[in-house]
Amino acid sequence: MGFDQISLKGRALRLLSGREHSRTELQRKLRAHETEPGELARALDELEAKGFISEQRVIESVVHRRSAKLGASRVRQELQAKGLDPQAVAEAVAALQGSEVARAREVWRKKFGQPPADAAERSKQMRFLASRGFGGEAIRRVVQGADDDSGL
Repeated sequence: MGFDQISLKGRALRLLSGREHSRTELQRKLRAHETEPGELARALDELEAKGFISEQRVIESVVHRRSAKLGASRVRQELQAKGLDPQAVAEAVAALQGSEVARAREVWRKKFGQPPADAAERSKQMRFLASRGFGGEAIRRVVQGADDDSGL
């Protein structure tokens, strides 16, 4: 048992060295390597107790890596998929919503850089921002704002 325990912890640490993982993600990825019931849970308990697994760091990491390119709803989906505490996810997403328009504008500027020439182009720009998870109000403000800037 001792060798397998080290092996599971070693595998978990290898995954954690690449990026932050939630406990749920580690369970999903390492379940196949468990040789006896409960050994994975014990290994993860130990790593969590030593601070190697941190839900708050996972949230901060996802928000830091993804918020520049994605809207709050897509970031929420990614956090939920990691099996994180719903209240912590809700707080992180609420914090992002304050910068939603500015982030959507930056994504729009990099992708398009100029106002839509017609209704078809406007729809295309709005669909693109929606696919990135930005909210309807932010999308309208960015795409309309593009029109305002050009003096149309």
